[in-house]
Amino acid sequence: MRGFVATIIGLSLAGTASAHDFWLQPQSWQTAPGNPLPFVVEVGHGSFRQQWGADGGHLLALNDLAHGGAVDVRPLFKPGGEVPHLTRTFRREGLHIVSLVSTNAASDLPAIRFNDYIKAEGLTPAIDARTRSGAMNSNGRELYSRRAKALVQVGRPKPSDDALATRALGLTLEIVPLRNPYSLGADHVLPIQILYEGRPLPGALVKLTSLEFDAKPLRVVRSDAKGQATFEVPPVGSWLVNVIWTKPIASRGADFLTTFSSLTFGYAAKRGR
Repeated sequence: MRGFVATIIGLSLAGTASAHDFWLQPQSWQTAPGNPLPFVVEVGHGSFRQQWGADGGHLLALNDLAHGGAVDVRPLFKPGGEVPHLTRTFRREGLHIVSLVSTNAASDLPAIRFNDYIKAEGLTPAIDARTRSGAMNSNGRELYSRRAKALVQVGRPKPSDDALATRALGLTLEIVPLRNPYSLGADHVLPIQILYEGRPLPGALVKLTSLEFDAKPLRVVRSDAKGQATFEVPPVGSWLVNVIWTKPIASRGADFLTTFSSLTFGYAAKRGR
């Protein structure tokens, strides 16, 4: 597939940590300039899916990036977990990227649950560190935070949309499309790159999930040596790409620092160019 090495992983991975999966979902993926567009922040899949209950104090950043630059929209976030979490009126035509960064939260899981989670999500830094230190029978303590990006098409596409869609925003863990999901053409192929702390991340499990049928991912791929993976994305529906990564830390309260990252986009009808 276009030179990218892609290893398909079994779809049974949907279980243990699905409640951590986190994304931005607008009411519509395409809208007209001047129309208020509600967003909700979703967590989990299938029977575990729920709306994020955090308030604005859990936000480090919430931005709307368009061709004119980025706008801080944290003041629009509703406190106390009210929904919709955000309503944004886009004035500028073209692609908009709404991105969210959360603060750290703490998790302390029994050994068996933590081990199942890091194995299911392919978190090799945690598996290797716990194996080396003989800690596989100890509780798993981590600090975790979330990164989410949603792509919204406002009005008519612009020639510069492709460059904006493929721009890295500098998130700690980021899913960067290598093609604009809204101009894929007839092949429906979406290559992406995973960046961790600004560098390509090999060996991460990357999932593509239909948000209409979200109990299990449609496909799970391990990023290659360049941090890249490729998906064939059906031309209708709402789509989530997500990835998780972690690293050991020296902390009195946690052993790992984990980041969850997502990219969402969608199609109301069959696309074309």
